[in-house]
Amino acid sequence: MLLPKETIEKILDLSLATGADFAEVFVEEKQANNFQMVSGRIEKAVSSRIFGVGIRLAEGPRSVYGYTNHVNPEAMYELAVDLSKSFSGDKLTTRTGLMKLETGTRHRAKMDPRRIAQLEKVALMKKAYQAAKEYDEVISQVAVSLSDGVQEVLIANSEGRFVTETRTRIRMYVNSIAAKDGMMQTGGVGPGTGKGYEYFYTDIDLEAMAKDASRIAKTMLFAEECPSGVMPVVIDNQFGGVIFHEACGHSLEATSVARNASVFCDKLNTVVATPIVTAIDDGTIENAWGSANYDDEGYPQQKRVLIDRGVLKSYMVDKLNSRRMDHLPTGSSRRESYKYAPTSRMSNTYIDNGESTFEEIVANTKYGLYAAKMGGGSVNPGSGDFNFSVSEGYMIRDGKIAEPVRGASLVGNGADILMKIDMVANNLDRARGMCGSISGMITADVGQPALRVSSITVGGKKGEQ
Repeated sequence: MLLPKETIEKILDLSLATGADFAEVFVEEKQANNFQMVSGRIEKAVSSRIFGVGIRLAEGPRSVYGYTNHVNPEAMYELAVDLSKSFSGDKLTTRTGLMKLETGTRHRAKMDPRRIAQLEKVALMKKAYQAAKEYDEVISQVAVSLSDGVQEVLIANSEGRFVTETRTRIRMYVNSIAAKDGMMQTGGVGPGTGKGYEYFYTDIDLEAMAKDASRIAKTMLFAEECPSGVMPVVIDNQFGGVIFHEACGHSLEATSVARNASVFCDKLNTVVATPIVTAIDDGTIENAWGSANYDDEGYPQQKRVLIDRGVLKSYMVDKLNSRRMDHLPTGSSRRESYKYAPTSRMSNTYIDNGESTFEEIVANTKYGLYAAKMGGGSVNPGSGDFNFSVSEGYMIRDGKIAEPVRGASLVGNGADILMKIDMVANNLDRARGMCGSISGMITADVGQPALRVSSITVGGKKGEQ
């Protein structure tokens, strides 16, 4: 156990001594490694081990949070007393006794990163590097990064929750640069998982993955500039789901909704999308990038149907924000580490399968853009307005995928785009991402099948056609 039960109970008792009606302890120990390889040579190798304790107190919707990395229990007790001074009241809360410690048993790693030699990890990186670099003579440089982490957490609160689990994350990212005649384009892929290193041996083809990064770079190097204008856009699966994640998902988190800072406020059980759209946030998918046994308040992770055939059915709600809303908690509380207070966040968020095929969607599009792979972008969570780059794009002409185009961007509004999705394919797939918000940077899957937006503003340097 990361911290003795008696120590945790004393922290909770001290926290409730002055008027708070809820107290929580989050204990974390994490070992992590980060490697960076450029031009076939390791340029950076960092290993870390952290330990820390976060303590949160609340009275109604008001809360305070503090943390310490001291292993001495006296430092933890002192922190709890200091935080308790934020509250004063005559009515003191009676703490519920901690339940028997519950250990999460899902999402286990077979090849624990802590037991894999660094030389073996470097060998995997070199394998990916060689495949990407040798793809074509126009590939001028390849960078490979590899990160792994094993996080052990222990969560307890004054309502009796007492749980622990081990979370494993590994990810490799390959970035290729293609250059010719003074022009340069990049391509990147970054598979990751909640499994151990068995993922790189049994689940993915490292060489094929690395070559794909170089293929994108080369394709975009010889592509024409994208035309601009309002047109239909077919957005492919996997990382295509980043638009829903950013432009709609954040607006469905209680972090925004509870403060009336979301376009989806007060819209439960109303139509917010076309009937072919069902959107889900599922933190239970086995070994997925954003999965866990428990959320970071110690409650079981859930599969949350956010939008059911166009109708908004649920927000993503943490315990404290549920006090501000007429909505039960949904096991959606997450945080980067013990240094952050938890709040409502996404886990593995995706639009569910539809009934069309990818081929049918393309064949039914006379003219438009095919966004094969999405890049980064910016979003205003309050309004849902977004601007995203397309890292790999092609024009669609007469129902067929035509010439590649570069420099495309998609400009629109999340709530608006949900009402313009008119075809959804049956090829759902997810991709890995990192999501930042007020509780830090967390792992999050995004996903969708290929889908078509009937009209959206496409930015490009070529001008309208």
